[in-house]
Amino acid sequence: MLPPAAIINDGNVVFDSEHHIEHSNSVIKSTSKSSVLHRSLRSDPLRVVQASGNYIELSNGQRILDATGGAAVACLGHGNKRVKQAIVQQMNEVSYCHSLFFASSAAELLAEELISSTNGHMARAFIVSSGSEAMEAAMKLARQYYTELSPPQLQRTKFIARKESYHGTTLGALSMSGHVGRRALFEPTLLHNISRVAACNAYRGKRPDERDDQYVARLAQELDGEFRRVGPDTVCAFVAEPVVGAALGCVPPVPGYFAAMRAVCDKYGALLILDEVMCGMGRTGTLHAWQSPLIGVAPDIQTIGKGLGGGYTPVAGVLANHRVVDALRRNSGAFSHGQTYQGHPIACRAAFEVQRCIREDGLVANVGRMGALMERLLRERLEVHPHVGDIRGKGLFWGIEFVRDKRSKQPFDPKEGVAMSIHELGMQRPYNISLYPGSGSADGTSGDHILLAPAFNVSESDVELIVDLTARVIGDFFDKKGKRC
Repeated sequence: MLPPAAIINDGNVVFDSEHHIEHSNSVIKSTSKSSVLHRSLRSDPLRVVQASGNYIELSNGQRILDATGGAAVACLGHGNKRVKQAIVQQMNEVSYCHSLFFASSAAELLAEELISSTNGHMARAFIVSSGSEAMEAAMKLARQYYTELSPPQLQRTKFIARKESYHGTTLGALSMSGHVGRRALFEPTLLHNISRVAACNAYRGKRPDERDDQYVARLAQELDGEFRRVGPDTVCAFVAEPVVGAALGCVPPVPGYFAAMRAVCDKYGALLILDEVMCGMGRTGTLHAWQSPLIGVAPDIQTIGKGLGGGYTPVAGVLANHRVVDALRRNSGAFSHGQTYQGHPIACRAAFEVQRCIREDGLVANVGRMGALMERLLRERLEVHPHVGDIRGKGLFWGIEFVRDKRSKQPFDPKEGVAMSIHELGMQRPYNISLYPGSGSADGTSGDHILLAPAFNVSESDVELIVDLTARVIGDFFDKKGKRC
């Protein structure tokens, strides 16, 4: 069991476990000797000394199977030679130029690649350094769109998002998020112009006697009611993740959900912003998650990240459709937002090469094939486990939710730190596997889950090994937990 300091695992902080902490007269002593402000100040993380393919080698001699790509980032695995060569080539051309004065061929190549991949739905790409920055830019772009209309709709200052969501760690992006644990410490400083409706989470939200279409109709009615409650002509956009990542653990929508949400947005003249930072760029089986028939609608504004650059450089972006871009072009002719490192040449060149690898090697198709295998094996190995409540996901993006009681879906007490403990067990010998933990999937505070998000180029044997190790970690964890209890 984790100590009181580790009650909340917000996914951004890795809290110390009991064996990492020395206690003396109830005072916690730090074993950290680092000058880095690590996510924990009490002990230093193990250092990575080498990474190649699906494996990370640590300073203690362990070789860890990276089954999550970090945070669903390393979509090509580690050490890709093509990407490394592209980065060097770009450095020989130009490493940095200020986007206020200059353009770079790398930024143009990446933007062209991204826009063409949307089959004409999107018009321009805005490249930044992180998913949080992308969401900040998307919020500002949505607001500016309404000020550029003729006549301008200056009263539109509000956003509607969803509960149990996560859109970034900066104050604006965190304000958009509904993740209770990640918001808690900063709640007094967050924006007050954002409200939330229920997420589309069939496992937790759909009634036992409810059909999918009835569930969708109920959620659409809730969104419609929220528009009317806050003032339908005051809302800039509805914001949602097509497949919810860290906050809920890879929860896909039920069929027809996003079409219904789009209809409500259109009814009141609001934009639809889809946050694909974690679930996009091939992760769920189509390059853009909204291109899946399960989603079925194109957004007005889209955020992308993680799989965009595969972790080779810090890079993320915003895609805007013709409706938004044309409004700015007709009026001010500019997006009133800029950052020092936007369109960074090295970041763009690395991301462009990652996207070329994905396209030329047919990796999105491989995501679909290996994702189907992963789903089948996970269900075979874990669906009957008494503490596995739900297995859900899409492509190579799978979540496993844990419950104390399978029939009632009762979650574990957050104080037990189940998801983080499973992650920590997996990191130990003989398992040597990285599993991504999360919490709050039941009600924003309670509810434990882990994510699996391996590289897009995994093989059948890779998937079999990942599922085998994951099942063994989960089985052994609950066996030991049962004996302790």
